[in-house]
Amino acid sequence: MGLDFKSKLFSKFIFYFLFFTNSCTKTEWIDTLPKPWTLSEDEISIILPKFHEKYPDFHDRLLAFSLWQVGKPYELFCLGEEEGVDNDPIFRLDVSDCTVHILTSLASVQSQSWSDAKSKLIQIHYKPNSTGKSLPTYKSRWHYTSDRIEENPSTKNITNNLVSSEKLKSISITLNQKANGKEFLDLGWKKSTTINYIPSDKITSDIISKLPVITGVAFVKESYFDTGLIVAHEGMIVNNKNIIHASSEYGKTVIMDFMEYYFRSDGSLFDGVLFYSFHPINK
Repeated sequence: MGLDFKSKLFSKFIFYFLFFTNSCTKTEWIDTLPKPWTLSEDEISIILPKFHEKYPDFHDRLLAFSLWQVGKPYELFCLGEEEGVDNDPIFRLDVSDCTVHILTSLASVQSQSWSDAKSKLIQIHYKPNSTGKSLPTYKSRWHYTSDRIEENPSTKNITNNLVSSEKLKSISITLNQKANGKEFLDLGWKKSTTINYIPSDKITSDIISKLPVITGVAFVKESYFDTGLIVAHEGMIVNNKNIIHASSEYGKTVIMDFMEYYFRSDGSLFDGVLFYSFHPINK
């Protein structure tokens, strides 16, 4: 009986040793890489296929790539169409804001080169036209995070699945329409929608512990409702604990404890959250 117990104990030791060793090696490789904002387009094209080799699983690859971006300088509204209203680059990895972090990560982990990532970014960042093709124009861009996670197959709203309905708050709103009836952005577009979110007083560590290993989070600001907006910020929750996000507060992309970020000594930063899952294109 004593021998059997020792064998079981040894087996458990081996299991946990291998588990933690594998967990470490999953991210150790990233630490050996130069940071993406220091690299040329050709150098990025060399590295992207290696992410597929190291992380065959889509969500593992997305997590690894997001960690690689930690430290990237912050710049607001840094993607555009390279012409017209917004001539910022269609795809870039030198600077980021909160949404750009999400979109460039999603595009990069589904790509084998810089040009491939740029093409994938267009598919993710722009609404398809009547023929099903996404073209990079200012008016066809997914400008509103709440609209994107409701309609874009790459980012799917999972908020309603995480808590019971009585714990949710609901907002009926016309996106892109201010209280005076005028457009917030000059898009020739508005959308009436009702969306549920988890209010601050219902956000718990237990909810975070039930999330997938990498999950999108969008932060609701109720004072924005009169401008036709719901979401003020977004990021990625990883490993059921931390948030990776491009932060104006810190001036760069950072990783930190989600609950400590959200709940400060003087109260919560926002009024609630939406959670969404990540999916490969066409899947």
